Amino acid sequence: MAHPINILERYWQHTSFRPLQEDIINAVLENDDVFALLPTGGGKSVCFQIPAIIKEGICIVISPLIALMKDQVKTLKDKGIKAVALTSGISYHELDVLLDNCIYGNIKFLYLSPERLQQDIVQRRIEQMNVNLIAVDEAHCISQWGNDFRPAYKNILILRKLQPNANIIALTATAKQNVVDETMKALDFISPQVYRASFKRPSISYQVRFSEDKLYDLEQILKKHTGPSIVYVRSRKSSVDIKTQLDTLGFKAAFFHGGLNNKDKETLLDDWTANRTQVMVATTAFGMGIDKADVETVIHLNLPESLESYYQEAGRAGRNGDGAYAIILTNNADEQLVKNQFINNLPSIDEIKFTYRKLCNYFQISYGEGELSAHQFNFNAFCKAYGFEAKKTYDILTLLDRNSIVKLSQQFNFRTRLQFTVTNSGLFSYLENHAYMQVPVKTILRTYGGIFEHQLSINLNLIAKKASISVERLITLLTKLEQDEVVDFQHSNTDSEVIFLLPREDDKTINRIASTILKQQEQRRRQVFSVIDYVENHQTCRSIQLLNYFDEDAKENCGKCSVCITKYPNNGILNNQDLKFRILERLKSHPQSSRQLEQELRGGKNDVLRTLKILLEQDLIALTRANTYRLKQ
Repeated sequence: MAHPINILERYWQHTSFRPLQEDIINAVLENDDVFALLPTGGGKSVCFQIPAIIKEGICIVISPLIALMKDQVKTLKDKGIKAVALTSGISYHELDVLLDNCIYGNIKFLYLSPERLQQDIVQRRIEQMNVNLIAVDEAHCISQWGNDFRPAYKNILILRKLQPNANIIALTATAKQNVVDETMKALDFISPQVYRASFKRPSISYQVRFSEDKLYDLEQILKKHTGPSIVYVRSRKSSVDIKTQLDTLGFKAAFFHGGLNNKDKETLLDDWTANRTQVMVATTAFGMGIDKADVETVIHLNLPESLESYYQEAGRAGRNGDGAYAIILTNNADEQLVKNQFINNLPSIDEIKFTYRKLCNYFQISYGEGELSAHQFNFNAFCKAYGFEAKKTYDILTLLDRNSIVKLSQQFNFRTRLQFTVTNSGLFSYLENHAYMQVPVKTILRTYGGIFEHQLSINLNLIAKKASISVERLITLLTKLEQDEVVDFQHSNTDSEVIFLLPREDDKTINRIASTILKQQEQRRRQVFSVIDYVENHQTCRSIQLLNYFDEDAKENCGKCSVCITKYPNNGILNNQDLKFRILERLKSHPQSSRQLEQELRGGKNDVLRTLKILLEQDLIALTRANTYRLKQ
């Protein structure tokens, strides 16, 4: 059997593991059931990939994130390791061939969503595979108290019956103790080995700043901290607007959101990763699976929806150990905004029942019928037919999808796309000769920034309403613009597919999931109020607040957050003896440079250098070849 370190060196070109990785890998190789709680950037994938490579057979990886599955499969293939993913959109024949390859073709990794486990063909073929390990990524999804509960995750337990000899490793970056306990119970763990890394991020200074002018304060932060940055915003339009404003201020910025096509995403990401772009202005669709070590600042211009998501997003800063900053800019309006977006518009059970009945009626599904029937679905036409408000209807349909009542295709609501292919001056020359186009075109330009540079998803109902024309008339005009080679317009009358997973039973169908939905909504309320409590608590160290939220006992102030800087201007460093102790504590984990110590301890440069000299003279520390300091053995 190959040694884990040899596999790490061969495929990942690293000579040492991160904290806990080797212990987790060894436990997996001992065929133990393992729960690994490793914060963002902790290297979770290596913990199942290395033992799966070492052991004979195939590893089944369950993940809810299609983009992350594709990214990991590509990364493994680039290393010469055979891997496949069962994503949506593949034909039955393709599925049949891929599953056969997993049985006979020396495939090492099979990635699939929990929903795929409901298919008979998938279950039958998995039963024939030589499965060496089952890895459950984003494992908190199995718990009703998790950050992103998905009932389909309950299907994972079928793997225990199909492959009773395979052990399971469950992995997540954020989970409170009740979530850990419920997850292990749901996965039928026997004598589990639990590995929990500390949520402490000593390199990050967590800050909350009150701001009446967020753009001005953002400008000042980015001028002071010139390293790579991520600016998180709430909407796609905001990502484009803020990027444009930063451009006018002289920054090299880009925007990133889920509506961009894959080619644009790759180009924007490559430029930012290579530091050709300093600032990435993004929605929360950005960051998952991206390992960029030198991010200096992560700035939130809006309150995050939960401390779980905030911790993950903030944790994309400072992974190289250098001093970094996670900053929330907030003002008096933000609390109401976050409540409006995530609490006040939660659909009631009656609204969900009503929408479900209308969805069944729309496709003329009779009572007791419809199970596994698939239908081409025009979302805009559906909303128009019943006078439904688009956003709430979209939320209800995605809720039905999440709770396995229906299955929406991956491209749901994202098939109408537009990009202007002429120059700005060329467009206005065209409008001079086509005056009837002016109102809808100007409406589009004012609604979607960046539509000259990138192909964007557009909302036809929204544009038509603003321009005071019908959707049908708008489509006719956009088609004309495409014929005249002014735009690239992609539109389908059936913008997605919906599959009914259960027979129609109206209220009975929804009653089965009603208690689950109410628990999800209560969890959402608690999460939002936890964020509000965090930004309003100016007495407790922000690092301590986050650690305590994740059930980690913490008492020592970080000395660098916005609370500590205000309450303890000397950061608790009272004398050289105290500074010596703090330096020695930090060198216990890994060697650090004088600059890193200065940033982490918020001490004066001369004080840190003087204390390091004393510790060297006392033979308590030593200088490495890399000019960093380490503890003497």
